[in-house]
Amino acid sequence: MIRTQTSLLLAGGLLAASQATAGDLLMWQTNSLSYLYGKDFKVNPSIQQTVTFEHADRWKYGDNFLFIDSTYYNGAKDRNKGSHAYYGEFSPRLSLGKIFERKFEFGPIKDVLLAMTYESGEDDTEAYLIGPGFDLKVPGFNFVSLNLYQRYTEGGRPGDGVWQITPAWSYTLPLGNSNLLIDGYIDWVTDNDRNSRGTYHANLHLNPQVKYDVGKAMGWREKQLYAGIEYSYWKDKYGIENNGRLDTNENTTSLLVKVHF
Repeated sequence: MIRTQTSLLLAGGLLAASQATAGDLLMWQTNSLSYLYGKDFKVNPSIQQTVTFEHADRWKYGDNFLFIDSTYYNGAKDRNKGSHAYYGEFSPRLSLGKIFERKFEFGPIKDVLLAMTYESGEDDTEAYLIGPGFDLKVPGFNFVSLNLYQRYTEGGRPGDGVWQITPAWSYTLPLGNSNLLIDGYIDWVTDNDRNSRGTYHANLHLNPQVKYDVGKAMGWREKQLYAGIEYSYWKDKYGIENNGRLDTNENTTSLLVKVHF
């Protein structure tokens, strides 16, 4: 756990450093805290409560995204992680168009980026992802991005050198006197990896959120307080192939409250 927290602090430090370097080049940023409660999770204990911190920003030469999950198992214990677990990701991207001051636009692509992600969890779970990223022009959407990563794992753990495809999106739908925000991502690990440390199976994780802007509906500030649901469909969760002894196909919905600040 100490190594995990240290790694996440280092990731946060890199994020802060990037912002300090950018200085007044920072275009916008947002931070949020979320609370989720859900049942029917697979592999880990069935009932989970999660508190998530998220940060996102855009600056002159790219963008950053960071999240840290603290998950509690409602009194149950995971055989590897105990009664709660930590997990986080730090995802900086550098825009080629902005760095070289030229347009990288063609067809639906409006920019090309260098996309990176650092993943850190308990039990020495670490991975480094790098590859091309694309910002896409899709009418009506707040944004659509597509990152193509190659994954590199710490210490030769299973999953080293496999490819991951990650689209992400955000869409706002007017509803009554407020808005419904639909956003999320898909992580599709396309390859299997078998080595001396074990087997990592190709897997697909679909994770959208559907949130109502409660703050705007109540006459407060918009885009500050949301309530809704998060859906998780994860086929072969954690790269563990579904089998008769262990069901690793997750299909669950969690209640969600999110506050931006």
